[in-house]
Amino acid sequence: MYESKYHTEDLSDKAFLITGGAGFIGSNLVEYLLKYGAGKVRVLDNFSTGSHANIEEFKKYPAFELIEGDIRNLKDCERAVDGINYVSHQAALGSVPRSINDPITTNEVNISGFLNMLVAARDAKVMNFVYAASSSTYGDHPGLPKVEDQIGNPLSPYAVTKYVNELYVSVFSRTYDFHSIGLRYFNVFGPRQNPRGPYAAVIPLFIESAINGQAPYINGDGETSRDFTFIENAVQANVKAMLTTNLQKDEVINIAFGERTTLNELWLKIATKSGLDLKPEYREERRGDVKHSLANIEKAGSLIGYKPEISVIEGLEIALEWYKVNLIYLK
Repeated sequence: MYESKYHTEDLSDKAFLITGGAGFIGSNLVEYLLKYGAGKVRVLDNFSTGSHANIEEFKKYPAFELIEGDIRNLKDCERAVDGINYVSHQAALGSVPRSINDPITTNEVNISGFLNMLVAARDAKVMNFVYAASSSTYGDHPGLPKVEDQIGNPLSPYAVTKYVNELYVSVFSRTYDFHSIGLRYFNVFGPRQNPRGPYAAVIPLFIESAINGQAPYINGDGETSRDFTFIENAVQANVKAMLTTNLQKDEVINIAFGERTTLNELWLKIATKSGLDLKPEYREERRGDVKHSLANIEKAGSLIGYKPEISVIEGLEIALEWYKVNLIYLK
């Protein structure tokens, strides 16, 4: 965890729930909250995609608590929010290809599970409910940079589920006066993101290839571009969103760095940092993938004071060093 420039608030009297807290983004958020003295940090996770290794080091903190449960079970959600002030809902089944291969399970977790958490948080009267939205919601809208109120048609079952989350939150805001903030993540990367498995993200895959001295595969011609966002920036967004006090309705905001990098440029950066001169191998584009992605982050700045601190190149340097030490332990 990196020394934060944005931490200013005393967390000692605050209780947080991080669903999916054994996953990539969730465990980094748990680490931050524990480091800066949160009164309670509870994790709800069923370990379907999360890892016990991600949270093992947190068990030494008296403030840490683990509930092994499933968001598809309302009772688990109700137990998890008991006595909690702030919720960051990170539990979900990610990956566009996974959703194409298994839309039913993606729907059960990302929509039914999300609704369970929303109902439980509303009934427990938590102060703020923040959830992981997705840039996939922009779908086939061609505009760049992406602005929150201009979306197109979803291109995958996963994108459908994340858009439905936003619709449910909007209804809860109008119907129950229960306001929430959705963070539309743009390709978050960094330590604890696992390169193993069929649905691994591109940056850990590229880094693993570089460490092993192998050329990576690229889907398409490599000119697909993304607004890659280092994990510490996403953690900052979650903390600021949970602690915001000026929420008058439901909101959704882009969480990104605000720069676009093609996959070819990305591999070149990683290869150069690793002292390699290897050309990638190209194969067919994946179904459901958006071709270009770039975020306008002005709304996040004005609403919660979000200001990304770590650039893509700085994040890649940190991630490379982390994977060199920890790659052997990832399963």
